[in-house]
Amino acid sequence: MLGRPVAQRLLANGWQVRCLVRDTKRAAALLGPGFELVSGDVTEPATLDAAFADCTHLHLNLRGTNTVASYQSNEVDGAKFCLAAARRHGFKLVSYLSGAGRRDAALDRHFVVRVKKAVEEALHASGLPWIAWRATHFMESLPQFVRDGRATILGRQPEPMHYVAAADYARMVATAFDEPRAWSRPLYVFGPQAMTMREALGLYVAARHPGMVVGTLPLPIARVLGRLTGNADLSFAAELFAAFRDIGEDGDPVEANRLLGRPATMLRDWLRGEVAA
Repeated sequence: MLGRPVAQRLLANGWQVRCLVRDTKRAAALLGPGFELVSGDVTEPATLDAAFADCTHLHLNLRGTNTVASYQSNEVDGAKFCLAAARRHGFKLVSYLSGAGRRDAALDRHFVVRVKKAVEEALHASGLPWIAWRATHFMESLPQFVRDGRATILGRQPEPMHYVAAADYARMVATAFDEPRAWSRPLYVFGPQAMTMREALGLYVAARHPGMVVGTLPLPIARVLGRLTGNADLSFAAELFAAFRDIGEDGDPVEANRLLGRPATMLRDWLRGEVAA
């Protein structure tokens, strides 16, 4: 959802792009032509040196599955293994998709906050030039709210957020690769318009699923249902949405916009493209 547009934008900007993937055949179908695909896994350090040879810049787009342990393994440990390999090969820049939520110590109870903090600390400690992309919520996440013919938000999500299009984010990442003034700092990526999760999902549903109603499932009920039914996805989603509710959106995108150009895609414009697709 978010790695592909970055890879494609880098290729369009004239970079030679090598992608570390677990399944080269599937990746070729998703990415299209022009990429060098290398089989490997960020959780297996022995696979990294061959993939990193002769490269100069690294972009990390990492996440777990539906357990906290998978985020620790894939994102935190995986990032540390990649940073070690990048140091061995003398990389010029490491770029990492982080998040724009609040980071107060009291919020460390949420795994999302712990994970992003841990990777950013590893970036600082690496000794390499780095960028932590503190991006807000992406428009491309909205289709994931629709399951089994229903559009559902877990819990109250009252805080407005500046939804950003992945294409705008990808342009900023690719521009930053050639802009050393953007390096060794966190950069906040916000879209041009603030709206609540319900407002954004309502616009998506109206455009893509006319007549569908956006519902809310309280977080305590989601937790109980997940536990009683053994639905690991629902249990994990409840914890994820609790984090969304508490950490919200934080930071200032002015510096990123000044250096790299501000995101311009409005949600309604993105929806026109989504519906056409």
